[in-house]
Amino acid sequence: MEDNRATVPSILSKVTFFNGDKVLMVIVPILFVLSALVVYSSVAKMGYAHMGTETNAIFTKHLVVIILAATTLMGCYFMGAKFLYKTAPYVYGICWLLTLGVYFFGSTNGGAARWYDFGFSVQPSELLKVATILLLARTLDDAQPTIGHQRLLPSFNPWKWTKKGRQKQLDILWNGTCKIVMPVLSSVAVIIKAHNSTALLVFGIGFIMIFIGRALKMELTKVFLLVAAAGAIYFAAGAGRAHTATSRITNFVKEWTTPADTTATRTLTDADHAMIAIYDGGLFGVGAGQSVMRAKITHPESDYIFSFFVEEYGIIMGMILIILYAWIFARAIAIFKSSRWFFGGILALGLALMITIQALLHFMVSTHLFMETGQNLPLISHGGTSMVCTAAALGIILSISRQANNRTLEPPVGIAAMSGEEE
Repeated sequence: MEDNRATVPSILSKVTFFNGDKVLMVIVPILFVLSALVVYSSVAKMGYAHMGTETNAIFTKHLVVIILAATTLMGCYFMGAKFLYKTAPYVYGICWLLTLGVYFFGSTNGGAARWYDFGFSVQPSELLKVATILLLARTLDDAQPTIGHQRLLPSFNPWKWTKKGRQKQLDILWNGTCKIVMPVLSSVAVIIKAHNSTALLVFGIGFIMIFIGRALKMELTKVFLLVAAAGAIYFAAGAGRAHTATSRITNFVKEWTTPADTTATRTLTDADHAMIAIYDGGLFGVGAGQSVMRAKITHPESDYIFSFFVEEYGIIMGMILIILYAWIFARAIAIFKSSRWFFGGILALGLALMITIQALLHFMVSTHLFMETGQNLPLISHGGTSMVCTAAALGIILSISRQANNRTLEPPVGIAAMSGEEE
């Protein structure tokens, strides 16, 4: 059998402890360091916003979060794929219930219940994003022998539900809708009340994973149209935070259609200040800690961290940061291709999709190519739950790569390998 292990010359390759993807093991520490630098630059604004809170205390708290995230990453690095496969339904169930419970027992901000307050904030929707990908990877792996001809939705024709065809439709409902589609739709349903963009992100990732999992294209089209219709009704009825989404769309269109020279300085939005920050940064930036626009943007440490990163470090460093996220996805594709167990490969690819699509949304918002979403920059922005969950995702990706390199990424007995071989 051909040896597919990495041949990158490195001292890391001589230590079993560092047998995961070597490129990712370099990228992750770089992102942690960049996070500390840019959050440190924004603590003055954060301290003012929190009524005089000591800036050193805020930065120290962020360093603690980075240490916790790194510890979580290492813990996930040593989790085996078989353990993740077995625990996926339980992890998903717990995270789903926590996300539902936040509407009854959580803290509210901006009209939406978002987190639990235990003296520190826990945002369960971030946990559910990872759990959804984990469960979907398992269900897609289980469905591989039949998914090439499996319908995802039962017929809406009542004649197909007569006594003669009822059992067939029930089989489709169970094997297609409940097992493959519902993990995604149930997550979207519980998240959307407080997080429109996060719900859309989860659906997009799930849709792509199901497509990669070889589902019938016509069935995917039906699912997309059904969800689009349900979403249109949801927003037309003004449910959840539909008014927020509508307002953001309206403002985005208005800002693009209004000549810049007719906009009064006092009415500039966060998006306007973000664009000014990028322009002021130029190629090489104004220098670490020298940002001016961070004082003008409402949440420079999270929603627009890329814009003032470019202001301080320049467009060249901004492009390098974008390349790092693209590289994470490229490495995940390589891990997917080298995996003999579909579960491990699609899990790594799904988690990388979560990280890179969220980063792409953040970049587009910061450069005013997309309306405001509130999506932070993974592993960079200030935010405890998001950083820990992103670190967990990267730890799992590294774990899958470690097992692939060690040739221990094998499906349990009775489950077909990636190549279609039977155990």
